[in-house]
Amino acid sequence: MTQKGTPVTPEQQQNEQMILDSVDRFLEAEVRPHAHRLEAADEYPQAIVDRMKELGLFGCIIDPEYGGFGLSTTTYAKIIERMSVVWMSVSGILNSHLIMAAAVQRSGTEAQKRHYLPKFATGELRGGVGLTEPDCGTDLQAIRTVAVRDGDHYVVNGAKTWITNSLYGNTLALLVKTDPQAQPRHKGMSLFIAEKGPGFKVERKLEKLGYRGIDTCELVFEDYRIPADRLIGGVEGKGLQQVLSGLELGRINVAARGVGVARAALQDAVAYAQTRKTFGKPICEHQAIQLKLGEMATRVEASRLLVESAASAYDRGDRCDMEAGMAKYFATESAMENALECMRIHGGYGYSKEYNVERYFRDAPLLLIGEGTNEMQRIIIAKQLIERNPA
Repeated sequence: MTQKGTPVTPEQQQNEQMILDSVDRFLEAEVRPHAHRLEAADEYPQAIVDRMKELGLFGCIIDPEYGGFGLSTTTYAKIIERMSVVWMSVSGILNSHLIMAAAVQRSGTEAQKRHYLPKFATGELRGGVGLTEPDCGTDLQAIRTVAVRDGDHYVVNGAKTWITNSLYGNTLALLVKTDPQAQPRHKGMSLFIAEKGPGFKVERKLEKLGYRGIDTCELVFEDYRIPADRLIGGVEGKGLQQVLSGLELGRINVAARGVGVARAALQDAVAYAQTRKTFGKPICEHQAIQLKLGEMATRVEASRLLVESAASAYDRGDRCDMEAGMAKYFATESAMENALECMRIHGGYGYSKEYNVERYFRDAPLLLIGEGTNEMQRIIIAKQLIERNPA
């Protein structure tokens, strides 16, 4: 990952543009032709994942020292936007994996970085973050999965749900309680690098309204033994801080997905409005449709600027929970609104499985919920607004 606070050089900008061009070619040649079929069948896109490994995308924000590209968060957001225009699920295969990698890169011991980051960069080890539990979503301090020290191992028992990349992936950044009695609660939380093994069970794959093709599962841990040297940073009680730092990156990712879905809906609406005719002229010449297109285009551009602002702040090393919250909130609401307007412009065809429009309408709601609900984002924005502007 580009070191936070380090300026991007012209040479880096040139290299990043080459990578963006490569991503565009990959998406057009190897994702777009198959996305509709794979999504409809809820089929895991193994060939696409294998190609992403070959392109080095699983290491896109990992430092070159550890085998990655070291891309800026700004460029990473552009990659996610491009992916989400074509098929949003592909972007999720990257997001959770890179939050895990970022936690190790930012907070891991040097030995952990040297061992794991090169394997994360190639996709040899690939996965996500194990946070959410059946009775715990936004309130992460309420998790009940426990890790108890036993010699040079910890023994983990508990359950996780809505975990992306957990069926076909092999590794998680796993959030647990190492001291369930600690007060405040976050001081008893720790984060581990958890590779699959005995006691790490994938209970079932969850069926979803949208975001199909990607594996999202329920997990159960029954006396799962994990070596003590996989405690990220080597010190108990730091897990929540390590996770929350990563969620800033995750929210920028989800915001970029929102830009992508909003943009896809806009592009399809503009194209259809020029070919569909009513009352003797293309519907794009009707004022009612023009009003919709104008609003949709403005949402896309405003969302993109908010994402760029948040990503730039993250790259500079600034605190950016407010900026990431603004971007996530506005861009994902824009995705939802544009998806609905695109469906209205398409009329009956927008409701048909033959078109991608109904997929945008099913994918967009996840963005309102994932990486912290939009209700929570507005609270974060308000609290930061007050903290930064004392009376």
